Amino acid sequence: DKRPKIAIVLYGIGPSGSATRPAIQGLHGSITLAFSPYADNLSNSIAEARIAGHEALLMVPMEPKNYPQFDPGPKGLLTSLEPEKNIARLEWILSRTSGYIGVTSFMGSRFTRAQRHMIVVLQQLRRRGLLYLESQIGSATQIGEIAKTVRVPYAANALYIDERASRPAIDSQLREIERLAKKLGGAIAMAYPYPVTLERLSAWSRDVTKRGFVLAPVSALATRGN
Repeated sequence: DKRPKIAIVLYGIGPSGSATRPAIQGLHGSITLAFSPYADNLSNSIAEARIAGHEALLMVPMEPKNYPQFDPGPKGLLTSLEPEKNIARLEWILSRTSGYIGVTSFMGSRFTRAQRHMIVVLQQLRRRGLLYLESQIGSATQIGEIAKTVRVPYAANALYIDERASRPAIDSQLREIERLAKKLGGAIAMAYPYPVTLERLSAWSRDVTKRGFVLAPVSALATRGN
């Protein structure tokens, strides 16, 4: 299909049951869902998501610039840790469940800019056949170069749809991702499972193909790792 591709990744699925089920059951199956590793009933939620047609990602908590004021959680990857300790934390996260096709960064504004740490993370993903989606827009170019060197499938978020969680702001961002997809041939946007976001995504996805776009899972926009 030569039409411009748009991938939407809904971020932070799992901790809130009131948001998880509407996201799984109410959204177009081509929308990718990124699950928190700290969520309860994680395996059941991912299994339900797959049955509903969604690709699943697992979120990997990483150190932000304002750590420790903002803490990525007890298993967050930190620049102060030796690689072996970060690998052990990553293995705990990856062992939480199965059925996901890759991972995405959670927080991570400091960690993703630490090249020696990111090389280790991407090498681990490469060994497991997983893709990596960079959620931090400012880190996309640098991480892309590392991913190319490591030969891991890679994708990058172009914008957040709901940084301002209002109907006009979300609709404006959806128009912007369409513009980017038309310009580049494909683009990825991320969003949170706010009720207003679910509402606007549901309405938008019903007509997106009529406007000449393909709503695609995130793997369709990832660079190949080999």
